Amino acid sequence: MPQGFRNACLALLFALLSTRADNWPMFRGGPALIGVASSQALPAKLQLIWTFKTAGPVKSSPAIEDGKVFVGSNDGSVYALNLTTGLKIWETNTGAAVESSPLALGGKIFVGSSDGLLYALDAEKGGVVWKYKTEDKILGSPNWTKEGGSNRILVGSYDYKLHCVDAINGKGIWTVETGNYINGAAAVDEGRAVFGGCDGMLHVISVKEGKQEKEIEAGAYIAGSAAMDDGRAFFGQFENEFLCVDLNEGKSVWTFRDRNFPYYSSPAVTKDRVVFGGRDKMLHCVKRTDGSAIWNFATRGKVDSSPAVCGDKVVVGSDDGRLYMVSLDGGKELWSYEIGKPVASSPAVANGRVVIGADDGMVYCFGQKGPNAK
Repeated sequence: MPQGFRNACLALLFALLSTRADNWPMFRGGPALIGVASSQALPAKLQLIWTFKTAGPVKSSPAIEDGKVFVGSNDGSVYALNLTTGLKIWETNTGAAVESSPLALGGKIFVGSSDGLLYALDAEKGGVVWKYKTEDKILGSPNWTKEGGSNRILVGSYDYKLHCVDAINGKGIWTVETGNYINGAAAVDEGRAVFGGCDGMLHVISVKEGKQEKEIEAGAYIAGSAAMDDGRAFFGQFENEFLCVDLNEGKSVWTFRDRNFPYYSSPAVTKDRVVFGGRDKMLHCVKRTDGSAIWNFATRGKVDSSPAVCGDKVVVGSDDGRLYMVSLDGGKELWSYEIGKPVASSPAVANGRVVIGADDGMVYCFGQKGPNAK
C-alpha cells in the first residue's frame, strides 16, 4: 500500500474515532453499558449552560449524537435539542410516558414508550419511520447488534419478553420469554445479550439466534441494567447485593453487600473499578477484581441514577435533588448543583458537557462557559 494512501486512511480513521468520542448515543454510552465516556476530561467545575422545559418528569436518560440531544419525557414526547443552545429541533409525541432512553443509530432514533410500542424516528425531523408493538409497556432502553450486515434492535418489555427487531423495517426477528417483567436494558457484547428482570434471573442470550445460553440465579429481582466487560456481568439486585458474574462459567465471582438497601442504579465499569449507586443514599466504588470497597460517597437521597465516568471524575444524580461530580480515585466531592427535585435520570457525557433530566420536567446541560468551551 502506498505510504500516502496509508496515511490518508489512518487520518480518516482517527477523525472518525474522534467524532465518535464526542457522542454518547445511548443509555450508558455504548452496547456493553459500561458507562465510561471516551471523550476528553470534564472541567474542574461545571457551569449551567442551558435548560429545556418539558411538561412532565424527565426520567429518561439523554443520548447525544452529532450535536443533538435526544431525550424522552413523561409528558409522552421524545425531544431533539441542540446540544450547544438547548433549543428544540423537533418533538414527537407517543401514546404514553417515555421513560426509556433513546438510541441514536444509523440516522434513526429508537425509543420505547409506556404505550407498549418501540418507535423508530427520523433523527433529523422526528417523523415516525416505523412502530413495533409489544404486549406491555417499555421502560428500559433499546440496544443494538449487527448480524449479517444489518442492524438489529433489542428491547425488553413488561410482557416478559426480550424482542429483537430489524432496524430498517421494524419487523420482529425473535423473542425470548422470561418469567417476569423486564425493566432494564440488555447489555450486548461478544455476541451475547445479558439482562435481568423481576424473575430474579440473569439471562444470557445468543443475539444471532435468540437462544438462551444460560440462566444465572441472581438471588432477587434485577430492576436495573447489567454492564458487561471481559466475559463478566456487573449488576445490583433488590436483596441488597451487588454482584459480579462470570458469564462463561455461569457463577458468581464476588458479591458486595453493605447495608440492607436495594441497588437499582446501573454500574460504571473501568479497568480496575466498579461504581454504582444505592438506595442507601450512597455512591459506591469497589475493586473490579474482588468487590472490596474502595470508597463510598454519601448523598441525602437514594441514588437510582447510574453514574458516568469521564477521565478522573464521576457524575451522578440523586433523589436529594442534586447532581454531583466526585473524584474517581477517592470519592471526594468536586462540585454539585442544586436542582431541587429528584434526579433519577442518568447523565450523558460528551464534548465536555453533561446532560441530564430531572423530575421537575427539565433537561439540564452543564459544561464550561467562555472562549475555551466546547
